[in-house]
Amino acid sequence: MIRSLRWKFIWIAMLSLLGTMTVLCVSIGVGNHWITTRRVDRAISLLHQNGGTFLPPGAAFDPSDFEFQVTPETAFETRYFIVELTEQREVKAVDLEHIAAFDRHSVTETISKVIQAGGSRGYVDYYRFGLFPSEDGGSTMIVLDCFLMLQAADNMLRITVIIFFVCALIVFLLLLFLSGRAIRPFAENLERQRQFVTDASHELKTPLSILSADLDLLSDSCGESRWLGSARTQIARLDKLIRNLVELARTEETIREGASEVFSLSDIALASAEAFAPLAEAEGNTLAAEVAAGVELRGVQDDLFRLFSILLDNAVKYCDAGGTIRLSVSQRGRTVRLSVSNPCAGLNPARLPRYFDRFYRADSSRSRTTGGYGIGLSTARAIVVRHRGRLTNHYANGIITFTALLPQVNEKRGNTSGSRGLIMPGYPAPF
Repeated sequence: MIRSLRWKFIWIAMLSLLGTMTVLCVSIGVGNHWITTRRVDRAISLLHQNGGTFLPPGAAFDPSDFEFQVTPETAFETRYFIVELTEQREVKAVDLEHIAAFDRHSVTETISKVIQAGGSRGYVDYYRFGLFPSEDGGSTMIVLDCFLMLQAADNMLRITVIIFFVCALIVFLLLLFLSGRAIRPFAENLERQRQFVTDASHELKTPLSILSADLDLLSDSCGESRWLGSARTQIARLDKLIRNLVELARTEETIREGASEVFSLSDIALASAEAFAPLAEAEGNTLAAEVAAGVELRGVQDDLFRLFSILLDNAVKYCDAGGTIRLSVSQRGRTVRLSVSNPCAGLNPARLPRYFDRFYRADSSRSRTTGGYGIGLSTARAIVVRHRGRLTNHYANGIITFTALLPQVNEKRGNTSGSRGLIMPGYPAPF
């Protein structure tokens, strides 16, 4: 549990960081491109307003223009060409004085691309163009080389991405190193709680044993009475509650190295069904089992016996009169699926997620009648989680179903039980 909590903390923190930094990188990239485009459009507009020059003779540059600051050197630093077009979009005049990479043929190709692109402004490769109508019905096209500016924006984006991955790696390593310390108080507190439950349970068992012995002596000396019977019932309930609490604390621990083994889940399912069949019949119900052959699992056998016992006991207690309890065990790929279902009318589907909460009872009066404490299903979930699985419940058409999905082992042993679909007879098997 602690290990799972630690990794959940790490991944939540990493996903939050990655999400934030992704938004930052995208914002930087989009912002740089937008700023570059605005600067280029400003430069093209200045060229059109000033008749093909950035700064007319005798004019002073404006240092407050942050979109595109013009200095006496701007004309020598910026590469561009100007094309005068007729109304039919034919080349009338070309000014190639400020660019060396173009000749008349290259200009004709660029003009064709611009016409295909459409619009009055846009990009053609690394070139930004602006198309302005003329008084004679033609148009003036200004094409500016944006290679250096776009390259600078791309380089900024690459540097940002590199910094992003480096920071993500550093944060991941720091989380990996510090997360253990961060959750250590929680782990220690949880361990103290488990130890308290175990110690308290052992301390409570002693007076319960003494009380039980005293009741036997009273019964021998004074005879049996309904008060003694009531006291024995309450002692039995307390003893069961203590055992359930100890079991819950134990199942939430991680499986120790060497404690797990490969065993036949099919055999455990069949033995559990045979043990609970008489209890179902005593309540006027039927237990039907469909168990696939040779389903194996790696884990703790006692835990899986306990899991089947909890689910079947819950089904027997809360099954509608004359209903059929169904136990199913199957395998699909590397996943083992086991389910227990029973008819139970009148359940509130909104409360289903709370069935796995400790001490939760959907119907308190009914739970008192059946002897439930709201611990069994939380213990079942702890067992499934302990084996890296998932336990869910589902309610439809008056039938509640508990389904556990558990990871399957790789290796295969010989089948120890055949596939059986049966109505269990009314006799218990050794359990």
